Amino acid sequence: MAADITIKITDREGVVHEVQAPTDMAMNIMELCRSYELAPEGTIGVCGGMAMCASCQCYVLNDVELPEMEADEDAMLSEAFYVKPNSRLGCQIPITEELDGLEIELAPES
Repeated sequence: MAADITIKITDREGVVHEVQAPTDMAMNIMELCRSYELAPEGTIGVCGGMAMCASCQCYVLNDVELPEMEADEDAMLSEAFYVKPNSRLGCQIPITEELDGLEIELAPES
């Protein structure tokens, strides 16, 4: 049976949300942020999770094993604003049990 995991997400106002994320619904970090309404409608996941915009860019704050970055994500981040070495696109991080305890911060809206 799949368990929910806990993820800490700091929104663009600096507020930390500790949210429960289901590991059995094939959701990603961007969709999780949308389902909890942690960013205003139309400011996150603009491209629908295709790694075609950077509206779901986030900073990974702790050492949790994430999936390898694919070329699409790498290319998008190379053109995005406010990119840091720990930047990832939330839509490219599927929610799995390995992410339990992940801490991220949403990048500023560009």
